[in-house]
Amino acid sequence: MKLSLIELATIAPGSDNTQALKDSVDAAKQAEDLGYHRIWYAEHHDSASTASSAPEILIALAAGATSRIRVGSGAVLLNHYSPYKVAETFLQLEALTPGCIDLGLGRATAGPVVDLALRRDRDVPPTDDFTQQVQEVIAHFDGRFPAGHPFARLNTATGVASRPEVWILGSSGSSARMAGELGLGYAFAGFINPDGASRALLRHAAFAQSAAPRSAGGRGILSVGAVVADTDAEAQRLNWSRTALMARLGRQGAAARIPTVEEAERELSQAQKDTPTVITDGRLPRELAGSPETVRDQLEQMTKAAGVDEVMVQDIIADPAARAHSRALLAQAMGI
Repeated sequence: MKLSLIELATIAPGSDNTQALKDSVDAAKQAEDLGYHRIWYAEHHDSASTASSAPEILIALAAGATSRIRVGSGAVLLNHYSPYKVAETFLQLEALTPGCIDLGLGRATAGPVVDLALRRDRDVPPTDDFTQQVQEVIAHFDGRFPAGHPFARLNTATGVASRPEVWILGSSGSSARMAGELGLGYAFAGFINPDGASRALLRHAAFAQSAAPRSAGGRGILSVGAVVADTDAEAQRLNWSRTALMARLGRQGAAARIPTVEEAERELSQAQKDTPTVITDGRLPRELAGSPETVRDQLEQMTKAAGVDEVMVQDIIADPAARAHSRALLAQAMGI
């Protein structure tokens, strides 16, 4: 099984963006040393708990500091941007580090104020044309605009020998089908919609079978939240910070910061602390937490059900040292 990471540049309690961003680049070096297959950087805006708002910058820094691991976006929120600009940016990253770049594409809202701030033309209502945007990015990569199309004369990919792998990130059946029909890789956000993971990834695989495969070959990735510690009890305790952060986000919005475990312990009810962190009565947890053996067993069950051979871990852990230890334990347990 391939093991990968999605990096949020979590801002530790008492720390700041500068340190979080430095840690996020160091995470790529640690992940490569541990044998992880890829690391993707998220795009979150107006967030007091995470610092990764421009994944392309972190990709450049991480790719320059590593040599083997694939580095990419998880995801560029394409609904806010020009496909041409995104294609140019990622082709330039690919030219700098050939064979190492992934372009993960998604769509999301960060709320009406941020969405408006990201838009260039604020007098025209936004439209949902994500599929067309994805197709335009691919056409820029491949130079396959129809004759007579105004973009056919653009030489976007000239001089770049290879192409980034293109992935669609989503949490629904519709995005799974779209990625499959286009022959693109698909990463499902199990930490958002755990119950839909297997169904969506199997749906993607079914549609990808009849499509012409592109750079990612129609492969699937199961993305999960996971916390690993030396014991089940310690991992569940570390996971309280994420649980408390989700509650804070509901109350405070973007101003919420990740709490320490001690703060989380005071803020959470016993029922919140006891939220299942393993598969229970056939239902997948929103966040896995346990010893290396526990998490390995859970991941093997989940990937088998979803028909995939790669899992991507998101780990919201307040303490950077505990986060690095979690990643090392997981790599060892999975035998990568």
